Amino acid sequence: MTLNDVWFIAIAVLWVGYFVLEGFDFGVGMLLPVLSRDGVERRVMINTIGPVWDGNEVWLLTAGGATFAAFPEWYASLFSGFYLPLFVILVALILRGVAFEYRGKRDSDRWRANWDKAIVFGSFVPALLWGVAFANIVRGVKLDASHEYVGTFWDLLNPYALLGGLVTLSLFATHGAIFVSLKTVGEIRVRARSIALQTGVVAAVLAVAFLVWTQVRSGSAVTIVMAALAALAFVGALGMVVAGREGWSFGLSAAAIGLAVASLFVVLYPDVLPSTLDPANSLTVTNAAASPKTLGIMTWVAVIFLPVVLVYQSWSYWVFRRRIGVQDIPA
Repeated sequence: MTLNDVWFIAIAVLWVGYFVLEGFDFGVGMLLPVLSRDGVERRVMINTIGPVWDGNEVWLLTAGGATFAAFPEWYASLFSGFYLPLFVILVALILRGVAFEYRGKRDSDRWRANWDKAIVFGSFVPALLWGVAFANIVRGVKLDASHEYVGTFWDLLNPYALLGGLVTLSLFATHGAIFVSLKTVGEIRVRARSIALQTGVVAAVLAVAFLVWTQVRSGSAVTIVMAALAALAFVGALGMVVAGREGWSFGLSAAAIGLAVASLFVVLYPDVLPSTLDPANSLTVTNAAASPKTLGIMTWVAVIFLPVVLVYQSWSYWVFRRRIGVQDIPA
C-alpha cells in the first residue's frame, strides 16, 4: 500500500464521518417545521444540535483540504466541473450557519420564523445535492484527455444521480429524526419516533434501489457484502425505533450510512473520478496524487493532530449527552 492509497482511505473516512455526523443535523434542520408545534419546541430541536453542528462541518473542511493537498488534480477537476452545485451547497451552508446564530438576536416571532426557514433551506439543499454529487463521482463524468470536465450542468442531473440525491435526503431525514428522539423527552420524542419510521421506510426503498443499481454497474463481492450490511443495519435501526431503544437505533443508523458511503469509495477505487468518454481519461489515485514528499508531510501532520481533534469532539458530545425538553427552555 502506497501513501496514495493511504490518503484515498483517509479521505473516504473523512467523508464517512461528515455524512454520519452532519447527516443527523441536516435531518434535524429539515424536520424543524414537521416535528415542532411552537417556538419553544423549535428551540428544543435547535438546542439538540446547537453544541455540535459547527464541529460536524469541520469534517467537510478537512475532507476538502485533504483532497486539495493529496489529490490536487482530483480537486481541480471536481470543483471546476461541479462548480454550480458546489456553489449552491456553499451558499446554503453559509445561510444555515448565519441562521443558527442570528435567529435569537431579536425578540420577534417573524424574525425567528424567517431564520427558521433559512435553516430548513440550508439543511435540505446540501442533503439533496451531496447525494447528486457523489453519485456522479461514482458513475463518472465527461473528462477529456487533459482531465477537464466537458459536460454541462444538465449532464449531472441524470437519473442515477437524482436517485442518489433522494437517498441522502431521506436517509438524513431519518437519521435526524432518530437523533431528536434520542436527545429529547415528551411529545417531541414521540413525534420524532413516528417520523423516523415513516421516512425510514421511504429511505430503505430508495437506498436499496440505489445500491442495487450501483452493484449492477460496477460492484464486487466486497461491495455487495458492505451494501448488504448497510441494509441490515438500517433495518435494525428502524426496529430499535419501534422498541424504543433510541441509542441502539442511532448507532445502527450511523453504521448504515457509514457502510453505504464506504462502499461507494470501494466501488470507485482505484479511480477517483472516472471518465465516461474514455477510461484512459479517468483520474486515479496515481495520476491525480501530489508528490510523495507532500503526502509524507501530510501523514505526519495527520498522525499528530487527528487524535486531538477526535478526543475533543468526542468530549463535546459527552458533555452535551443529556436529553432536553420544553422544560429546559426559559420563558
